[in-house]
Amino acid sequence: MLKVIRAGMMTAVQDGGRDGYRNLGISQGGGLDAPAMKMANLLVGNAQDAAVLEITLGQFCAEITRPGWLALTGADCHARLDDKPLWTGGRFAVRPGQQVKLALPKHGMRSYLAVSGGFDVPPVLQSRSTDIKAAIGGLKGRWVRDGDRLPTRQMGIKQLLFGNRVRALPGSEYQEFSAEAREAFWRVAWQLSPQSNRMGYRLQGSALLRTADRELFSHGVLPGVVQVPPGGQPIVLMADAQTTGGYPRIACVIEADLYHLAQIRLGEPIHFVQCSLDEAHLAWQQQRRYLEQLAWRLAQDD
Repeated sequence: MLKVIRAGMMTAVQDGGRDGYRNLGISQGGGLDAPAMKMANLLVGNAQDAAVLEITLGQFCAEITRPGWLALTGADCHARLDDKPLWTGGRFAVRPGQQVKLALPKHGMRSYLAVSGGFDVPPVLQSRSTDIKAAIGGLKGRWVRDGDRLPTRQMGIKQLLFGNRVRALPGSEYQEFSAEAREAFWRVAWQLSPQSNRMGYRLQGSALLRTADRELFSHGVLPGVVQVPPGGQPIVLMADAQTTGGYPRIACVIEADLYHLAQIRLGEPIHFVQCSLDEAHLAWQQQRRYLEQLAWRLAQDD
């Protein structure tokens, strides 16, 4: 929410405009300085055509009512955030109670003020732009006035849920462990050791006995590999792990489930769940697809 204290000469909500309605006699509208509008949005993480304030000849003042980011582009109006200068083309963290003030610009006409999330006025014909002559869009089709409260869109996403059940594949030396050790690996509720760090999670539980006595050559390892040193307590390699190792590998946590381990706290149990290579590929594809779809949705100006 942005509370307008002084609206200035002509301030209006504008976005990328209304495409596809000229045949009905409806103007395209949108920000007059389209590059400046788009740059302001990009600075605060919005879609390029999200709704901003187009402020003509400055003389504008508003109070911030929600924390977030703010950016100004276009004409340099010697803007200030409380007593600190805001340079044009910059991005600034703002908090409730602060005031943003624009003076009369020495050069140029229009400034563009963007906030993270964009201004959440109702869209009309797929646009939030103000069309004064048609009296549509923006704040009921009119100029912004002193005392107006401009709602802003809350930026948020549905996070992936994390838990303590982690899928894994049998490792290269899986068959070199005793049947009891293989069964225990999937059955035991492992505890995270205090000696764990970003290189590896040391687990505490049943000692895993390796029946083969052959010596292993050094081999490449990746995050997710579960090594078993001579003591029998497994280590899950994490993001900062070494690139080579020599301990037998009983399993490998699938990439799509590594984030679960990142959220495990000391004292919480970890359960490994065996899965197939096809299931691991599918989980990775689903996670990647979710993130790609999320990026696409955030890039749209709903």
